[in-house]
Amino acid sequence: MGTFLTVVRFVLNGYFKLLKVVVSVLMGLMIVPVTLQILSRYTGIIPRYIWTEEAARFCFIWIILLGATIAVKEGTHFEVDVLPTPEDPKKVAILRLVVCAFMLLFTMVFVLNGWAYAIFGYNQTSELTGISMVFIHGAYLLAGISWLLFLCEHTLTAVSVLLGNTEAVKHLKGDPNVAR
Repeated sequence: MGTFLTVVRFVLNGYFKLLKVVVSVLMGLMIVPVTLQILSRYTGIIPRYIWTEEAARFCFIWIILLGATIAVKEGTHFEVDVLPTPEDPKKVAILRLVVCAFMLLFTMVFVLNGWAYAIFGYNQTSELTGISMVFIHGAYLLAGISWLLFLCEHTLTAVSVLLGNTEAVKHLKGDPNVAR
């Protein structure tokens, strides 16, 4: 399982880096319509643009969902530390599997409903920007699928630790030897 897990981790780390770049670009792009909104509202220099509000809202939706995806990969989303982190790596792995199981329930809601939502938006277009709404509604489906991929990585890592792979221990969340 070690080699397979290494390949999975390599591919998902590349995807993770791509997501961080996309979120950064979207943050930069969102500055443009928001700045235009502010300038048009408080100065007479430029006319009021209606499309800017919609463009900012669409960027914001993608930023939120991709940001949540990044947090799932980092193991910092949808988790609350109620109990102290166990010292034994196998207990940490069991705790990680429990967290992944609960997160999987929410992930499946996003995947199944995201699919229906994307189909719903397929034949619709935005009135102001003319963008097909599938590009907006599809963000929920993409987030759900991405969460599923990252949860599979976390699950494989935890199972690998339970099977005695000492190399996988450093990838468990909560291990004090892992640099975050």
